Amino acid sequence: EERMLIMKRWISSLMAAVLLISTLAGCSGGNGQSGASGSGGASGGAPGSSAAESGTQAERSDAGKTSGGELVLYTWENMFPQEVLDGFTQETGIKVNYANFDYDETMLARLEAAKGGDYDVVIADDYIIETVIQEGLAQKLDTSKLENYKSINPIYQGQFFDPNDEYTVPYGAGVQTIVYNPEAVGKEITSYADLWDESLKDNVGVIANYRVINGMALKVLGESYNTEDGAVIEKAGQKLLELAPNIRLIKDDNIQDDLISGEIGAAVMYTSQVTMAMMASRQGAAPELKVAFPKEGIGFGIMANFIPSDAPHPEAAYQFIDYILRPEVSAKCYEYFGYYCTNKDADSLISEDYREFLTLPDSFTADDMEMIENISSDAMEAHQKVWTEFKAACE
Repeated sequence: EERMLIMKRWISSLMAAVLLISTLAGCSGGNGQSGASGSGGASGGAPGSSAAESGTQAERSDAGKTSGGELVLYTWENMFPQEVLDGFTQETGIKVNYANFDYDETMLARLEAAKGGDYDVVIADDYIIETVIQEGLAQKLDTSKLENYKSINPIYQGQFFDPNDEYTVPYGAGVQTIVYNPEAVGKEITSYADLWDESLKDNVGVIANYRVINGMALKVLGESYNTEDGAVIEKAGQKLLELAPNIRLIKDDNIQDDLISGEIGAAVMYTSQVTMAMMASRQGAAPELKVAFPKEGIGFGIMANFIPSDAPHPEAAYQFIDYILRPEVSAKCYEYFGYYCTNKDADSLISEDYREFLTLPDSFTADDMEMIENISSDAMEAHQKVWTEFKAACE
């Protein structure tokens, strides 16, 4: 549950740094975009505010325009560039009322209280959407109303939270990669196993997410991220202990800064942190960094759109989802908020400056990836034990 939640926390804090980098480099987007920053000013109000409290973004820039209705959008702040929201309103006359929440659990509680009403489009994380669907709070989609539905990358469809793609449309993914400074590590990194190399002693940083890091060891052993076998998880723990001498840092907060500064030479980070580090590298504010897609296979999580079961403006919801599925609109969104593109027809439209760390390699298939899913309490307990032992060995 932590993997995507924690990612959202970086978005606001990253904005100032990216703007500073752009200013120092003398670069500014002529189209008003902030670039692949995972940040920006698209928030409709304070986190967790109600739709009424948050106000409307599109209303502010389209005051006095003839109304074509209303759309209540509910997600985290900073998920859309303002120009996309304004463009939707200008084209349809539908005013976007942007409400935001802080955590997925906040969203679920409010949607439960509203009995599937109040909101027209919700964007949330995979694991919580599974609960939303189970509780009957999402409506099945009529994909005939989504002209651009065919643009979805099939790698991100048919996943555990919506196995038949009946309820959701993906909107961005967190993809687990390795970022490294070739000069600082002195070797090419192509796999998780490379992080165990003795040459990387005291030179690796990892996030404090035990499902991701324990999962890394599981993949090295050829196992699933989602194994329920306690003995296999324990074996992965023993493998992690062999990695301990190479670990310099275990932290969630701004670990990309340690890679940029040279404190560490390689890191396993959250997607938004990877985006931040690579943007700094592209702007000349950091060493030349590389992104590696581990050959053992990578873990990922998905954010997705759904329409609540009793949405007040369902037709507006379909129009909005279809609008952001347009490849040219999707490209603007992914360049703005810095997560992996889930629209295959938008991949080629993303700037070459960002494409390497916002899109999957052309050769990738579903066989190369595995979602990190909800697992049993017994398996979670085994993971927590392994993680505690690993952290102690790294001290």
